[in-house]
Formats: sequence, structure tokens, C-alpha cells
Amino acid sequence: MTTNPPIPASVDAVISLLASEDYVSDRRLATAVFLGLSLKRPLFLEGEPGVGKTELAKALARALRTRLLRVQCYEGLDIAQTAYEWNVARQMMEIRLAEAAHDVGDAASRERLSHSLYSRDMLIERPLLQALTQDVSPVLLIDELDRADEPFDAFLLEVLAENQLTIPELGTVKASPLASPIVVITSNRTREIHDALKRRCLYHWVDYPSVERELEIVRIRAPGAAERLYAEVVTFVQRMRTLDLFKSPGIAETIDWVNALVALNAMSLDPANVQDTLGVLLKHRDDIVKMQGGDVTRFLAELRESGRAGAR
Repeated sequence: MTTNPPIPASVDAVISLLASEDYVSDRRLATAVFLGLSLKRPLFLEGEPGVGKTELAKALARALRTRLLRVQCYEGLDIAQTAYEWNVARQMMEIRLAEAAHDVGDAASRERLSHSLYSRDMLIERPLLQALTQDVSPVLLIDELDRADEPFDAFLLEVLAENQLTIPELGTVKASPLASPIVVITSNRTREIHDALKRRCLYHWVDYPSVERELEIVRIRAPGAAERLYAEVVTFVQRMRTLDLFKSPGIAETIDWVNALVALNAMSLDPANVQDTLGVLLKHRDDIVKMQGGDVTRFLAELRESGRAGAR
């Protein structure tokens, strides 16, 4: 018999568990994860893109050795893509077979056919329904909920509050108490999520990491760089986040930048390699133009001055 993996016994155990999957968590985030697991409450994560919200759910699923079920949200998302749909092709085949066998002539036959058409076997399960029918608690990731239309928030309430889903033609499908899903919801806050949904969750704002934590992350996720390059990249990116940019670089961009610089055999930052690789860090033309306007030279001068001061 398959059993659920044990819940980490402490916040420190959560930090260690995530670290085993190369996810560097600060204590506040680890506390939110621990409480979500212990209290069996959905975890609602908001924050800027690229700060590790989605990666947390992936790392948690790997660490717990359980299945990851993902709903990637977008405008126009509906029940058919997220919860279930009826297998129409198979239903039509059942009807044709019944007609060929002349098995639809009386009320009893039609009743049997109706039950057959809307039986559990006719359902095509999507992630939300799959999350309620597993033998072992899966991690259910509802990613970028703010991209979905507002009515989708209301549709999720039953799943989040009751661990169940009502299918009008069939009835209610409810998760086993021993295998209820571990729910992680993420949002980049492009719109406000309904308060009724937030009330059913534990909330955590995922901020940009400190210098020390970002250094630890890039050393793990982008191995092979010179230590000087790690330090300069992280300091440079942290400084960039103080600017009024349309989209500041997240941790994901920091990792990509280190990997790009390593591919170019860079041992440290200089005006040429920074200017040539700004498109790895920044995804909007106006932000790139702003940096090319003199901020790159100024930031690099500050880095050099900081390095000389540290050497003294």
C-alpha cells in the first residue's frame, strides 16, 4: 500500500528538505510551507516574477517524492482545461453501439444508457480532479492565478475549502482525508485575487532575496563561475532592483546571466560583456535603453570602488 511521505517535523526540517532539491529558502518562507503542510491549508504565494514561487512547488514535489499536478492559468481558462470534461467521442460510440443493438427502445434501456454515458469511466480528468483522486497526496500547483479570469477564483473555492469537486451529471468527488492535495497557488499580482479565496489560504509574499541568499542560490544553480563573477553579478543585479525599471530582474534572470557570462568565458564584469548581455537580464526595450544610458558604467565603477574598499 502506498503511503504519504512524512510531514517535516520542524521549520528547520523544511529548510533542509528543500535544500536537498537545491532550493534555498529563507526562514519565513519555510515557516509558511511548514504551516501549510501541518495545517493542511493551501499556500498562496505572491511576488514579482522570477523570485522562485513556481520552483518552490516543483522542489516540494520532488522532495516529498510525490506527483506534481499543474494548472497553468491564462485568460479564458475554463473547467474543461482544469477540472474535467466528458469523453464525447466515447459517448457517441456508446450511443451508436446501443442503437445498433436496438437497446434504446424502452425507458429502462434509455435509463441504462444515460447512466453509462455519464459514468466515471466517461470522465477525462484534468489536474484539479486528478488531485482529488490520488492515493498519495500530490502537490497541486495553480500557477499565475492572476492571469485567469475572476470567475475562476470562485470555481476554486470548493476545491480549496472542501477538497472536493461537484460534477452536476455525476455527483461530488472528494479527496481521501489521507491523500488530500498539497496546494500551492502563485500570483504575480497583475490583478487582485478575490478575498474569499485568500481567506482559505495561508498567505506569503515572496520577496527578492538578500545578497547572501542570492549568492547561495546562484552558486548552486549556475555552477562553474569564478567566485569574483558570482559576487559582482549578484551585487550588480541587487543594485539594478533599486532602479525604476518596468521589470526588475528576478532570481531566474540572475542565474541565466551567470550562465551566459560563463558561456562567454567571462571571469568578471566589464562594460563590454554587460552591454552585450543585458537582454538576458532585462526583457523590455525601455529598461535596456535606460541601463545603456550610463547606469552600467556607474554600477561597475561602484563595484570596483567597493572591491578596493574591501581589499583595504
